[in-house]
This record gives sequence, C-alpha cells and structure tokens, in this order.
Amino acid sequence: MACNQSSEMQEPSIDTDKLSYEIFSILESKFLFGYDDQKLWIPKQIPQTTMEPKPEAENGVSSIKNQRGKICILSIDGGGGMRGILSGKALAYLEHALKSKSGNPNARIADYFDVAAGTGVGGVFTAMIFATKGQDRPIFKADDTWRFLADQGKRFYRPLSASSSGSFLKRIFKGGSGSGSTGAASGGLEKAVKEMFTEKGRSLTLRDTLKPVLIPCYDLSSAAPFLFSRADALETESFDFRLWEVCRATSSEPGLFDPVLMRSVDGQTRCVAVDGGLAMSNPTAAAITHVLHNKQEFPFVRGVEDLLVLSLGTGQLLEASYDYDQVKNWRVKDWARPMARISGDGSAELVDQAVALAFGQSKSSNYVRIQR
Repeated sequence: MACNQSSEMQEPSIDTDKLSYEIFSILESKFLFGYDDQKLWIPKQIPQTTMEPKPEAENGVSSIKNQRGKICILSIDGGGGMRGILSGKALAYLEHALKSKSGNPNARIADYFDVAAGTGVGGVFTAMIFATKGQDRPIFKADDTWRFLADQGKRFYRPLSASSSGSFLKRIFKGGSGSGSTGAASGGLEKAVKEMFTEKGRSLTLRDTLKPVLIPCYDLSSAAPFLFSRADALETESFDFRLWEVCRATSSEPGLFDPVLMRSVDGQTRCVAVDGGLAMSNPTAAAITHVLHNKQEFPFVRGVEDLLVLSLGTGQLLEASYDYDQVKNWRVKDWARPMARISGDGSAELVDQAVALAFGQSKSSNYVRIQR
C-alpha cells in the first residue's frame, strides 16, 4: 500500500453499487426480527383513555412489539472515514424494511433496538438515530446518516483521509510534526456535528437519547479508553457530555483531526479525546458486556441466548495482499500505513471471532456480522 500512494489518496467512491446484494439479503433474511413470521409484527394494543390516542403512525415507539423477548443490540464499526456510507446505507435499508414489515411508515431503528454502540463515524450514526429533542421520537432517519456523510464529508474528509492513520505514524517515525494542518478538518467536523445536535441554542447531551448508547474514545490524559454511556449520564451529570463533543471525540483520528479537550456538563470530568477506533474499532463486545452486567436496565437477561446482535463493519481497510518479496525490504516508513490498518482490521476481526464463539450454537440465529 505504501508503494502505491497515488491510487489510495483518492477519496473513496460513494456509489451505492458498492453495497452488495449480499448485505441486503443478509439483513432481510437473518435480522428482520422474525423473518417472515407475521405474528411478530402485530401492533401492540394501545389502552383506551379519556384522551384521544395518537394515530398508530405517530406512536412508533410503543406501536410495535418484538415478540421474541430478546434484547436487540446494534453495533457500528469505526475507522472507515467515507466508507461509513456503506454502513449508513445498510441502516437506511434496514429501516425501510422495518417500515414495510411493520406497516408503520414512521417506524425507526430506535423502535427495534434496545442498545446501540458505535465508534468513529459509527458513533456519529449512533448518536443521530437515537438522539431526541423531546424524549419522544428520533431526530434523524436512518437515511440521514449516509446523506450526512455524503453532503458534509467534504468539510472534514479530504483525499488525504485514506492515509490519515499512516501520516500520523510517519510523523512519529520521522520525528517531525509534518506539514499538514488538521485545523481546517477539525473545524469542519465540529461545525457539522454542532449543527446537528444543537436545538434553540441548547446542546443535546447523552441524556437526550432514546435508548442506551455507548460511544468510545481514547483519553490521552488517563492513557486509557473512555466509554461515553447514556446509563452513566443518567446517573450523574459528571458523566453527561454534549453529543456534538462525543461525536467529535470518537471521530478524532490522529493526523486528520485535532484531539478534543472536553468536560462533562457539570465540568467535573475532563477528557483529552482521540479516535475511538484506536481503543475499540469494533464496539460489539462492549455493548454485549453492558447488557449482561447491567441488571438494573436488563434484569431478565441470563446470557447471550437472550440477545440479538447486529454488527455492521465498514469494510476492510487493508485492501491489498502482499508477497514476501514485496515487503522484505520495506523500511519503517513503508510499514506505517499498512501497520495501522492491519491493527484496526485485526482488532475488529478478533472481536467478531470472540463474540461468535461466545454465542456458540445460537450464533447463526442471534448474531449477525456484516463486513465487506
């Protein structure tokens, strides 16, 4: 990869043709909550009261019940940059299918998933489809996720983004600061997410989400991963953070964006955040652990057999394979970009393998991983 810089510096294509038929068929056949069993799509009966009930189409959160009784988890990988359009498109397709299956034109992904985790662009998407301005309905549709990236990505993802991780490592290896500036990209990303998560001058926070969300970053000040959690935010303002800052933090790839100095709503918790993908490129395991060890929110979960998990990847970052003769004479600078990408891909795949093993015999029905 380091030997073919020019081809990789091009911005990834966002053609929808990149979404293969296999992605759609897997979503349709394996994770639409009951396949073609129509009894799983019976609307809940809304009790009659003295007040006129809302029309079915306006009451999406309570109108559909997942009769399986499973806790449904959505996980979206990071590390993809503009590749995130793939997972955004998959989300849009899933939401469209949910509307069709349920007969509810206002159905949203947040109606069917109980927990969501996302890293990087996946964290931005998670915040988008679960954020609310009135604790009633999501602000955004799933279709808005990929459109946000397609429309706004040019503010912060330049053609250089394909090599952002490598450029950071190269600066370290060369002992210099590099000539590129991250200020413009950081400002573009910050402005874009601020616009999305600010309502009448008030910044929405982790508390302004409909379901438990988990979005990681890496905290340079503590030299450890940090997980933004709605559950923690509801307990204390010391762990409640502004959503736009959360999105900015989890997306701050070193070498492409500036680190984020952020504080909780009450100012008590401080974090110097960089890319969540450095700590957790595939957040599926974190979401599963959150459910299994959170008896207050999920008291009836006994084990993985009580979970349904959909994990969306953003495609492998390392697109090429290498022969021994090609790499045996590589210097440190030649390894920089491939090494970063191998690390990201390897981490995501190891989580996938561990989760699949944990599900055991229920893997084929309770766990779906979609990765190009």
